[in-house]
Amino acid sequence: MESEVLDAIESNEIITEKLNIELENEFTFGERLSDKIAEFGGSWSFILSFLFFMMLWITANVVLLANKGFDPYPFILLNLILSCLAALQAPIIMMSQNRQEQKDRKRAENDYKTNLKTELEIRQLHDKIDHLIQHQNKKIMEIQEIQSDYLNEIVKFHRKD
Repeated sequence: MESEVLDAIESNEIITEKLNIELENEFTFGERLSDKIAEFGGSWSFILSFLFFMMLWITANVVLLANKGFDPYPFILLNLILSCLAALQAPIIMMSQNRQEQKDRKRAENDYKTNLKTELEIRQLHDKIDHLIQHQNKKIMEIQEIQSDYLNEIVKFHRKD
């Protein structure tokens, strides 16, 4: 990681530019699909549509088909569907969480690189400022010597008169 940071400093490159592109390119179609499914599965749209589906199922079996429908009370088929949905949804959510953890890990690594680069650049700035101050002090001393010489010449010139 340190060599990447040093390369970024030498080439005057921004570290954070490529992060999102790299993260999106790493995942397969199936992984991105499971992220979308997990995103929908954790939304109000899913909850409300599933509640509507269950109400429709129960109403169709109890009221419309007089409890003699394809899934009479206690709705064993509905329970089976709910169990299957939960069994499929749990691993998809876990896969999505694992990928989110990978993204977070990459972001943390990127933050570390950015902080390291910033620290090194600040040190370089301190060195440059220290160098400028030293150089400026030398210049000021030279100017003071020249001014002192001028003053001495002026004093000598006035003493002669």
